Amino acid sequence: MAGSSRKVIYAALLGNSLIAVTKFAAAAISGSSAMFSEGIHSLVDTGNQVLLLHGLRKARKPPCERFPFGHGKEIYFWSFAVAILIFAVGSGVSLYEGIIHTIHPKPIANPMVNYIVLGLALLFEGVAWYFALTEFTKAKGKWGYLEAVKRGKDPTMFVVLFEDSAAMLGILVAFAGVLLVDLTGVLIFDGVASIIIGLILGGTAVWLAYETKGLLIGESANKQVTDGIRGIILQFDGIDHINEVLTMHMGPDFVLVNISIDFHDDIGAGDLEDMIARMDTEIKQRFSTVKRVFVEAESRRLLPQQPPLEITC
Repeated sequence: MAGSSRKVIYAALLGNSLIAVTKFAAAAISGSSAMFSEGIHSLVDTGNQVLLLHGLRKARKPPCERFPFGHGKEIYFWSFAVAILIFAVGSGVSLYEGIIHTIHPKPIANPMVNYIVLGLALLFEGVAWYFALTEFTKAKGKWGYLEAVKRGKDPTMFVVLFEDSAAMLGILVAFAGVLLVDLTGVLIFDGVASIIIGLILGGTAVWLAYETKGLLIGESANKQVTDGIRGIILQFDGIDHINEVLTMHMGPDFVLVNISIDFHDDIGAGDLEDMIARMDTEIKQRFSTVKRVFVEAESRRLLPQQPPLEITC
């Protein structure tokens, strides 16, 4: 999964870097506000790829005394930072430019330059988008696309896909703005296009922040994993009751599991140790993302006054 994430990010980084340079050059030649906003858009996307790569590199650091469960959540933090960067810089600058050029519109000097650059940008961005979509489709398995975003534990995959989708939409808006100015002579369309690009970036940022927040604060493993762990435990003799199975993603490929079990009272200490060891082995063999398993031997706990965890969240 991490290898696929890096390939997607590197492809987006290369594409956005080249596109940003050409967009800024076109904006300088033509004076188009929408083109300048698109340049900011691509520049922010380029910075985002760098942050995501930094997060992947930091997440590979081994556990230490201060971080005994590793640094896997680094990728969640940097994915959230990317969403904030898109909102604060990309959306903010685009909205500012759009408002200024709507109030004080300026003519576009050479629209043909914008058409050529936007056409090339759409081509390059489309290639990066297709690559990101292909990798995301492989990763999502049988889930639908929206379901995969909600359930997915590797945010780098859908962050890049969302960015590229917003970029392609922004290019089309910028193209429409320049074309309308060229055809009608109404200069305000250029500023309006820039405002729409800012709104697209803002909406993308809010959605990404919402989807990565749960992973950042400690989201559980998917229900399939939790139910599978319960099934494995119930196969063992000597289990009176499973009090709870708590899981948390410490990274895309690191699940922490804490299980509270009421064992039969007549089980000896040696047999109990052997049973817990076999549970640990079977759970990790069945679910490769489960790296640490903690089992608590506790008496039966029934909490009828507390609603199920799925409802409270």
